[in-house]
Amino acid sequence: MSSAPVSVSPTPPRDARRRVLVVDDDPTVAEVVASYLDRAGFAVERVADGPSAVARAAAIRPDLVVLDLMLPGMDGLEVCRRLREPGPLPVVMLTARGDEDDRILGLEVGADDYVTKPFSPRELVLRVESVLRRAGSPPAAGPWLRAGSLALDPAARRALRQGEELALTIREFDLLAFFLRHPGRVLGREELMRRVWGWEFGDLSTVTVHVRRLREKVEDDPARPRLISTVWGVGYRFDPADVGSAADGTGPAAGTDEGAGAHLAREGDAGPAPDGTASPPSEVRDA
Repeated sequence: MSSAPVSVSPTPPRDARRRVLVVDDDPTVAEVVASYLDRAGFAVERVADGPSAVARAAAIRPDLVVLDLMLPGMDGLEVCRRLREPGPLPVVMLTARGDEDDRILGLEVGADDYVTKPFSPRELVLRVESVLRRAGSPPAAGPWLRAGSLALDPAARRALRQGEELALTIREFDLLAFFLRHPGRVLGREELMRRVWGWEFGDLSTVTVHVRRLREKVEDDPARPRLISTVWGVGYRFDPADVGSAADGTGPAAGTDEGAGAHLAREGDAGPAPDGTASPPSEVRDA
């Protein structure tokens, strides 16, 4: 008996592919980015200005937005704010600016990652996949995580402070959950980037900005943090008042030895300086 040949498509049907909205007013950049994302298996749409981005995102509800910072009609920062008003939406921001302040602004308004022009389209695809993988990962198993006034439900991705719901981005929630699971332990920014973001390389100021934003939501006085402390030259340490109740209850008590040579600072967020990791060879440049 002969069997009919089976046709196997390497690419899922277009309506089953994850949707990515590419927002860039440079047609060459937008075309290259869209082409690489399409070949990676995404369903891609393109718009060239801020108002169109907001309208199109509301219409198609994309899984992720690749967003240029410099746009006509409405800049990328304002677009990002409006995109995230209805709820969490993964955003990877593109910027031609080399100023670190601009990159940090993008992260502070809710972007999950950014890529600076000139950039490698292959790197951008990897960043998009990483952000989506993290956003779509199944909830961690286990009970609520509790520490002092904080409580997190990993399965429902809910976070409470003094019984009030916290409005956390995807990364902020994952970062707080990681702190709760590792109370009293000094965590370097490289480790946080690797284990929370899933990146083996990247700009460490990403971690700094997210810690700062998280402090604004969980600390009584973010300028004098008591929960998330900076350990100068090393990283951060989560010190809840009842550290033993966090995560699995096996963490050390607050105020334990900080480690040889580690100096604890509570006044600000002056962690180790970004390492200035070099970008891969560029293929897309600012027009």
